[in-house]
Amino acid sequence: MQLGYSTTLTTEFDDAVARTRAALAEQGFGVLTEIDVTATLKKKLDEDIEPYLILGACNPGLAHRALGIERQIGLLLPCNVVVRANPEVTGEVIVEAMNPDIMVAVADAPGLPDVAADASTKLKAAIAAI
Repeated sequence: MQLGYSTTLTTEFDDAVARTRAALAEQGFGVLTEIDVTATLKKKLDEDIEPYLILGACNPGLAHRALGIERQIGLLLPCNVVVRANPEVTGEVIVEAMNPDIMVAVADAPGLPDVAADASTKLKAAIAAI
């Protein structure tokens, strides 16, 4: 199973983040959480890594459907979207979105595959639009 969907951009990191947010919004996703992994690792461990941001994206309609099928699915929400500078290629930014089918593999509940398929379609469209 594919872990996620990705695209690579040749742009500035902040531009990639803005484009990712916009593409997610076009597909009905809001960003509920934002984890600046770079800043966290620097603060907690005094380690330096490339710009790396995890966005917790949620489409309320899809989340509601999934929760209606399996309440514990909240353990796997929101959908993580990673925006990270490519440490091997200056000026490249990689954007990756989790594959919602992972939820189905973990929580084998009837009806959940349909929700995951809809989420996959929207996340793939967002990644393609960036």
